[in-house]
Amino acid sequence: MSVSSSSMCGGDAGMKCVVWFRRDLRVEDNPALAAAARTAGEVVPAYVWSPEEDGPYFPGRVSRWWLSQSLKHLEASLHRLGAAKLVTRRSADSVAALLQLVRDTGATHLFFNHLYDPISLVRDHRLKETLTAEGIVVQSFNADLLYDPWEVNDDKGQPFNMFMPFWNRCLSMPYDPLAPLLPPKRINSGDLSMCPSDDLIFEDESERGSNALLARAWSPGWQNADKALSAFLNGPLIDYSVNRKKADSANTSLLSPYLHFGELSVRKVFHLVRMKQLVWSNEGNHAAEESCTLFLRSVGLREYSRYLCFNHPCSHEKPLLAHLRFFPWVVDESTFKFWRQGRTGYPLVDAGMRELWATGWLHDRIRVVVSSFFVKVLQLPWRWGMKYFWDTLLDADLESDALGWQYISGSLPDSRELDHIDNPQLEGYKFDPHGEYVRRWLPELARLPTEWIHHPWDAPASVLQAAGVELGSNYPLPIVELDTAQVRLQEALSEMWQLEAASRAAMDTGMEEGLGDSSEVPPIEFPQDLQMEVHWEPARVAPNVLTTAQRRQDQMVPTMTTSLNRVETEISADLGNSVDSRAEVPFRMHFEPRTEREEMIQSTGNAAGTNGIHHHNNFQQPQHRMRNIFAPSVSEASSSWTGRDGGVVPVWSPPAASGHSQTYGADEADVSSRSYLDRHPQSHRIMNWHQLSQSLTTGRDVENSVQPNFIG
Repeated sequence: MSVSSSSMCGGDAGMKCVVWFRRDLRVEDNPALAAAARTAGEVVPAYVWSPEEDGPYFPGRVSRWWLSQSLKHLEASLHRLGAAKLVTRRSADSVAALLQLVRDTGATHLFFNHLYDPISLVRDHRLKETLTAEGIVVQSFNADLLYDPWEVNDDKGQPFNMFMPFWNRCLSMPYDPLAPLLPPKRINSGDLSMCPSDDLIFEDESERGSNALLARAWSPGWQNADKALSAFLNGPLIDYSVNRKKADSANTSLLSPYLHFGELSVRKVFHLVRMKQLVWSNEGNHAAEESCTLFLRSVGLREYSRYLCFNHPCSHEKPLLAHLRFFPWVVDESTFKFWRQGRTGYPLVDAGMRELWATGWLHDRIRVVVSSFFVKVLQLPWRWGMKYFWDTLLDADLESDALGWQYISGSLPDSRELDHIDNPQLEGYKFDPHGEYVRRWLPELARLPTEWIHHPWDAPASVLQAAGVELGSNYPLPIVELDTAQVRLQEALSEMWQLEAASRAAMDTGMEEGLGDSSEVPPIEFPQDLQMEVHWEPARVAPNVLTTAQRRQDQMVPTMTTSLNRVETEISADLGNSVDSRAEVPFRMHFEPRTEREEMIQSTGNAAGTNGIHHHNNFQQPQHRMRNIFAPSVSEASSSWTGRDGGVVPVWSPPAASGHSQTYGADEADVSSRSYLDRHPQSHRIMNWHQLSQSLTTGRDVENSVQPNFIG
């Protein structure tokens, strides 16, 4: 089903081309590499490490580990194809580094593949302008999507703003996605002895112990991605529709890290799954055919995340529905800490957060549970949760995370209802019916009967005693009662709508200019715990110019050991002299009555929407609640986890905070898509998939299928 990238070894002998690798770390189905190998006499593969350009979205520890392994795998593959090496550069300015590389090599062309996040779009536009001014030919290609964002529009030529109409249009396009390309037959990179590479440092001593254990569970690299895809296609895919929601077993694809780093082609995934669907359809296996439909929808959600990010560049910062800018989020860092350390008192939520802490991975259903709890029960700013996922997930993906968290927070036209709280107890019996997932990650509850595993606060005292559970001591009481959270949520929504109505009335009467759209409201700053620490590795902006690099050190994934005992020495060995800064386990938690109300609500509550408004010149934005709404506890839970049946046991202790996070500083100018990227319309066909049922779906079929990362 693959087609050759034609004569991959006979290009123009006088043409030298730099191929800039980014999140396309593969030699198979890499349009930029294929075009360079086909047309250029010499090809210089290059990678520039410039995390400072990402502002607060500096890659987390597990993401950096994956990147380092993937680059080694890519360089080995390029070397087998004949390339002398992968040229690596460390710089705080990738455009300056690429310009210098072009000058060093004498290259006349630079090829790269598109990215669609706002930071990359602005950077790529600047790169094309800078190098074109130097007489360098710059070309970019689509290697990340089935269709470029500008190819998919509604009947009026406008972008879609809901997922299902978008995905239905993708499935009914008049031309199929391109077939994946074979790797080049050979690459000639010429003499690169005078083109030195920088040593890229992705970890320090304190991280190596934890990183070494990641290799026991994951194998980065594009060839390993192919193996993972084959294992999924020939295994869990056939029962995906039945098993995908089971958190206590590995029934999802586990492909999202490979897709994020571009080790796996989404076009290859799409075509192979459609071929499976065709086979099972011919066999009359409707359950397996439905499994393919559901999995392809998750591929569609990934497509939609980039589509949304391209058409709404601020989607990772601002709600897309303007009224959400008035929502009074609870700005409480201590509550945020309870959530991320798995101390909320709700077992399924806590198990998920501890798994994330220990492994850098989270089942997609559990991602929905913990993010919904974060937004609706705790009412913390959704960007905080998105940022924490970015820092800790192996498959951290800005576009997918932004879509997932916007969906959970009710910020999209087809979002889940913000006024409905999902009960973690009911979700627990839905996704973890036997309690095995909770027992694995909350060993302090391991002896509880399944009847009580998802709501231990209701268990009789004799059951708790027999299971060794002391609520408020070795496991916290619920951080807030759900009934109380529901009341608070309704109050917050009422406040939001009153403020929105007051703002609209002020604009209607001309007494106030109003707040305009949500992009004018500055986002809530990230907590200080999500800090950046100065790293000892220098980054080059230009030749002979050094700047300080930075690294993320928030929730460092812990050391893991098979010992059943607490291993204090391992903590000090892997985390250095970091201080345990965790808050104590909360108990007897309650909410203070919310006495604060904006004066605007009281003075305009009856007047909003009428013609006689006298107080709109006093209109203010909602004041986010910034107090500690929970009573502190006096006990500290054990910082070690014990294991069951000789399983892997994490021992954890987060480093102390030491600085502030930076705010996002990318250019947000309204630049058209033509300014961002060259157009590359594709109309090639591989197979007439339209002979199959397109499985076009309508309505709210996306319910419970969107989460911060979609291809689990």
